[in-house]
Amino acid sequence: MDFLDLAKERYSVRKFSGKKVEKEKLDKILEAGRLAPTAVNFQPQRILVLDSEENLAKLKECTQYHFNAPLAILVCYDKTVSWKRKHDNKDEGEIDASIVTTHMMMEIANLGLGSTWVGYFDPAAVIQAYGLPENIIPVAILPTGYPSEESAPSAMHGKRVDMEQTVFFNSFEGVEKFSKTEQVAH
Repeated sequence: MDFLDLAKERYSVRKFSGKKVEKEKLDKILEAGRLAPTAVNFQPQRILVLDSEENLAKLKECTQYHFNAPLAILVCYDKTVSWKRKHDNKDEGEIDASIVTTHMMMEIANLGLGSTWVGYFDPAAVIQAYGLPENIIPVAILPTGYPSEESAPSAMHGKRVDMEQTVFFNSFEGVEKFSKTEQVAH
């Protein structure tokens, strides 16, 4: 499938069927994350696959946005491995983990599965529930599985801000003319 078609079709799935994700598909999802670019190719991503009933139950203590998915992928990074920008020591680990998450999310859709990016979780609860070491920082959770028959994109799915509100050439002149309300209204 053409990438732009895949990007348009992909939506945040919040209702899953009970069908388990096959190992072959999970392997492809994880490979998509492994192939994602990272700063200086340091590859600080650390992925925790949650597929047991016990670990999926723990997830419910960390976020209300688990959607009863049969599989969840916790994307983290190792802060001792991630690249730090020399000018201001900015840790690029969260960006790297986000790129990895996006690659996996798109492969999930490509395989006919569904997911949603969950950033609304209690990091301390995640760290405690899964015994994350001090150097492992949780960034995103991807509840993953086969969409249920009732699953559908949200009403806002197809709404996108006009490109001239987000793309500028050579300067940000005129950026202030678009308010947040105007952007969402389109």
